[in-house]
Amino acid sequence: MSWDRQIVLKSRREIEIMREAGRINALALQAVREAIRPGVTTAELDAIAEEVIRAHGAKPAFKGYPGPYPYPATITASINEELVHGIPSEKRKLRAGDIVSIDCGTIYKGYVGDSAFTMGVGTISPEAQRLLEVTERALYVGIEKMRPGNRVGDVSAAVQQYVESHGYHVTREYTGHGVGREMHEGPSVPNYGTPGRGVLLRAGMVIALEPMVLVGTPKTRVLPDRWTVVSADGSLTAHFEHTVAITEDGPYILTQV
Repeated sequence: MSWDRQIVLKSRREIEIMREAGRINALALQAVREAIRPGVTTAELDAIAEEVIRAHGAKPAFKGYPGPYPYPATITASINEELVHGIPSEKRKLRAGDIVSIDCGTIYKGYVGDSAFTMGVGTISPEAQRLLEVTERALYVGIEKMRPGNRVGDVSAAVQQYVESHGYHVTREYTGHGVGREMHEGPSVPNYGTPGRGVLLRAGMVIALEPMVLVGTPKTRVLPDRWTVVSADGSLTAHFEHTVAITEDGPYILTQV
């Protein structure tokens, strides 16, 4: 999914508001992470995230988000072969050995913070652990390229090259994106690309970078719920994301506690 939308440069003041949105989002994800264990339902995790967000005077960014129908929850909870957009459910219990990706967005004073992580439930397989480590590292490899004067292709290529050097695949259908007052602004930042190509990065841009990695294939399909995206071959997937401001001093990660 690509986003051909306007790029909006942010002032220092706006970036600091977005830093607070990102901090609240990180606190919500931290609370969810601490609650993940075998037997917990994804609906319970969703309730935890929403409670933290609202307790800080913010509101969920995903809830009601337009799509095939308004998104019904605060987080997305995607398990094993589910790459992104999994809908929380009271019927969906985590099991030991699963890996679960949690994505969350927060609106604070009109600005969005957006981030995600994937973690294991109890003890997971060495293959799953390696997938998580490679995907998370790919995020930081990409962030390192998010500097004024570089281009989107430098970021995208860094993610792709790191992931593929470990034998995994990046999605071709879903991308990172600019973020600000809107959840999705320009530029679109794919997880694959060519160095030196694409939009020039400038101080004041804020981008949600989100490597989405698959074990067996880059291809995906959408389940009948019209939101959940899974690997086409049923293989494991992982997803990490931070909202990052591009500054003259380098990348500034906004979605940390």
